[in-house]
Amino acid sequence: MKIKTNTHIVIDAMLAIVALFSAATVRLGYYHVSQRLFEPATIYLAIIVIVVLLFSSYLMEVYDQNKNLTKRALIINIAFGTITSFALFSVIYYLNPDPDIVLGRGVLFIFLIFFAILQFCCHSLYLIGKKNSRFSQRVLVLGTGTLAAWIGEMISPNVQSFTLAGYVTCNIDSKEDDPEPAQLDVPQDMILGNCDSLLAIAQRVQADVIVVALAERRGVFPLRDVLSCKLNSIQILDAPSFYELIQGKLMLEAITPGWFIFSSGFHMTTLFSISKRSMDIILALTGLLITLPFFPLIALAIKFDSRGPVFFRQERVGNREKLFVLYKFRTMGQDAEKGTGAVWAEKNDPRITKLGRFFRGSRIDEIPQLFNVLKGEMSFIGPRPERPEFVEKLKQIIPYYSKRHFIKPGLTGWAQVRYRYGSTVEDAVEKLRYDLYYIKNICPSLDTLIFFETIKVVLFGFGGR
Repeated sequence: MKIKTNTHIVIDAMLAIVALFSAATVRLGYYHVSQRLFEPATIYLAIIVIVVLLFSSYLMEVYDQNKNLTKRALIINIAFGTITSFALFSVIYYLNPDPDIVLGRGVLFIFLIFFAILQFCCHSLYLIGKKNSRFSQRVLVLGTGTLAAWIGEMISPNVQSFTLAGYVTCNIDSKEDDPEPAQLDVPQDMILGNCDSLLAIAQRVQADVIVVALAERRGVFPLRDVLSCKLNSIQILDAPSFYELIQGKLMLEAITPGWFIFSSGFHMTTLFSISKRSMDIILALTGLLITLPFFPLIALAIKFDSRGPVFFRQERVGNREKLFVLYKFRTMGQDAEKGTGAVWAEKNDPRITKLGRFFRGSRIDEIPQLFNVLKGEMSFIGPRPERPEFVEKLKQIIPYYSKRHFIKPGLTGWAQVRYRYGSTVEDAVEKLRYDLYYIKNICPSLDTLIFFETIKVVLFGFGGR
């Protein structure tokens, strides 16, 4: 999922350069453009152009492969991305109306048209190829039980470039004391044979990936057959790894402590830790410098809206389960939990003030947490910190819940941009899937992805309760 998105972004960056050069050539002539091609000002302009175009395209979900399933949807997203780019370029030109800047000499309109056409053609080719089974990876599922059925249901050529080749039954799916055949929770006509002939079946259906989805591991695992497939250049994945690849979260039901130990990830280098902390400080300082002038106005609005303090302080569980005090602008009435104790916020929660609903929807209430980031208690990106009362309950109910506390909590996170606001144990389980996925795959590109997704959430008001 991330690899495909990054590939599209890199290709679009190259298309932006081609479109800019072509538009400048049409408007100004090849000689004039070639003379200035390698000047610092031209390189600086190209960087600005690429950043603005990619940001606009990302904001308008051009790179969301799950939503761009049709050419019509793609055209709409690219059109909105082009309009957004034009607005941002207009602001840049207004702030710096330099007559030598290419975008200020009639090139902008031609350039945006060229880029929109190139972007549409490139993404359309991808959609055509995606729908063609020859360009998708064929998946053979080893197993016929409930777990195998889940894997089969996830494989959809309209969402990911995978095609279900079929299922292979295995005696491991049967219980040792059960004389009946292996449990069948998958369509009978999709079962291609037994695991004794796994390599032959895989070669016959031209499988690229074999997903091991055996509900029971008792008995004799078909090691020889699976190894033969591996040595014949067929990728072997277990069910949790394939689920992670498709869904962008972890399959908690099928994960064991051994999986955590032997799987890749769950590691943050010293260099990345230093760079992440540096970015936290830069982003927090930048955010505070921009928002501090508005603090008096926000404070007055809170005071006029309801009685009580401006800031809300609450204990949260941080890194290594150490408690810290989290700061927010108050969005509830004073002593809102006096009679109920610690409870989750709900939809249309009567404890939330009228102004508080706006603050929560726009994320204004979370601005003071930038102080927590500066103090080192939080990171800009990470799992959201939970209250200790809830943590103790959730640790008893949800396996591996405490693993989310092995890194600093964040102002925003993978669960926040991928899942709605949670107010139940079931929501906590679902968010934990995303939090553990983030911890396992933590890297600069994922942090960047979450940062831009958060901007989308803030601008369009998704989530927030």
